[in-house]
Amino acid sequence: MVSDFLILMGLVLIFIGFVLVLLSLLYKTKNVKTEFGFIGFIGPIPIAFGTSKEIILLGLILGFAIFLITLVLMGR
Repeated sequence: MVSDFLILMGLVLIFIGFVLVLLSLLYKTKNVKTEFGFIGFIGPIPIAFGTSKEIILLGLILGFAIFLITLVLMGR
């Protein structure tokens, strides 16, 4: 089923995210500037928070892309 596949893909992506965060903690070097960003949705509207304008812009672009992908998949 498509919904089972999407649930599995979501869980896989979350797992990959955790692994990447853990790897970044292991290989952290000195004198590296760390930035943070968050994308949230209120209904279909993406909202981004971050530590710099570039991260916020990237968050909004990714949020808008996720919104468009969702519209395409729901249209099927």
